[in-house]
Amino acid sequence: MNTIIKPDNAAQVLDAVAWAVVAETPLEVVGGGSKRAIGRPVNAGHTLDLSALTGITLYEAEELVLSAGPGTPLANIHAALAEQRQELAFEPPDYGSLLNGEPGAGTIGGAVSANLAGPRRLKVGAARDHFLGFDAVSGRGEAFKSGGRVVKNVTGYDLSKVMAGSWGTLGALTSVTLKVLPMAEKVRTILVLGCDAATGVAAMTKALQMPYEVSGAAWLPDSLAKISNVSYVRGAGAAVAGIRVEGPGPSVEYRCAKLREQLATFGEIEELHGHNSGTFWREVRDVTPFAQPGDDRIVWKISVPPQNGATAAAALTEMLQSEAYLDWAGGLIWLAFPVENATDGAHEVVRDVIAACGGHATLIRANVALRAKVPVFQPQAAGVQALSRRLKESFDPLGVLNVGRMTVGM
Repeated sequence: MNTIIKPDNAAQVLDAVAWAVVAETPLEVVGGGSKRAIGRPVNAGHTLDLSALTGITLYEAEELVLSAGPGTPLANIHAALAEQRQELAFEPPDYGSLLNGEPGAGTIGGAVSANLAGPRRLKVGAARDHFLGFDAVSGRGEAFKSGGRVVKNVTGYDLSKVMAGSWGTLGALTSVTLKVLPMAEKVRTILVLGCDAATGVAAMTKALQMPYEVSGAAWLPDSLAKISNVSYVRGAGAAVAGIRVEGPGPSVEYRCAKLREQLATFGEIEELHGHNSGTFWREVRDVTPFAQPGDDRIVWKISVPPQNGATAAAALTEMLQSEAYLDWAGGLIWLAFPVENATDGAHEVVRDVIAACGGHATLIRANVALRAKVPVFQPQAAGVQALSRRLKESFDPLGVLNVGRMTVGM
């Protein structure tokens, strides 16, 4: 029987983990549970639920810094920041609908632990690049902290970079501190209509190479563009490449005008303004094309060098009779195909296709049995795996926290 341990404060988290260490009992660490279906299933008899560690404990808008409990819903963070015209610049995605759960259930601790980022990653980086510090309890049953409330060089290890993307396998977070940034005054999106994946990547690459500070670049095939909630995209009747520009009003208008001129050779040009731009990029960010009602296909998130995105996506869609779209100017492929097309999740096919260009792939949506059977996260080279094992043993020598979530036995 799975027992849920739900501490109200950091001291109770420490007590819970210390008890688990003494009892040598593994714990599954969760926050809102919105990403519980990503990764290998954790074999633990008890759940450490951090959702009660909630609330913004510090917000200094003038200093661009915010601290909160790990269980604080992202919706609450966004609302507090919006009042000051600020935001989490790395655009943490909401995978609720994609994973057949409830949208809006994500927490700030989960976003950091998974190191998630949306379309703006190509400009501002991922969650770890905005993660200033934290308090946590290690698998040794010891409280520890790292970083602080300012961005500066310090002596010692930058443990924030280690904790981001560790999926709760190294420590149970009790507090997180992040850098926030001002919200753009104006957002517009240049659409290039009728371009195939290769042409779309070429257009996005050209836009990024010009001095116009592009903050998003994505490509959708016509089959996915036609289900968008943005009328200009839905009604295009063709594939669409979107290129986002943000900033002060006059600057955005100038840069969009220049981009329209420079990209005209790639296809018909349209332009989305504020509301439509926001909707389009939320759809790209939250993988809405593969989160439609009744869509139970297997979904992979694949990172490759941007110049290889179109080729890799074309190869995979042909081999697996799948659909794919591109984000990060071709550097991110979202791929979906019916489970009957590959009962093993096509994990070897996917990774063989991207091996030549040095990419990595993560299985995002699949049933529990499949996630237990195949490598969900990209298998590591022997040397890297040895380092990862030593890191896990340093923080969690008895295997108390989320063991097996990322790799068998770790």
